[in-house]
Amino acid sequence: MENFGRNLIVCGVVLILVGAGLHIAARFGLPLGRLPGDIRIERDGGGFYFPIATSIILSVVLTLVLNVIIRILRK
Repeated sequence: MENFGRNLIVCGVVLILVGAGLHIAARFGLPLGRLPGDIRIERDGGGFYFPIATSIILSVVLTLVLNVIIRILRK
């Protein structure tokens, strides 16, 4: 049960860091969600949006952050 609690804390910290990063990115005007490579199709009846480039960037950043956290916790 001790490991489960630690994992929940780590997940919470990661979510806080991601949220803070997105908030800071929005304040500095970084175009997350509007990058070249994000697919946006808008028509009269509705629209479709798929942020491919944004997803790739967030995946790389989260991978780096999680690897750093895991290395810190193993020491």
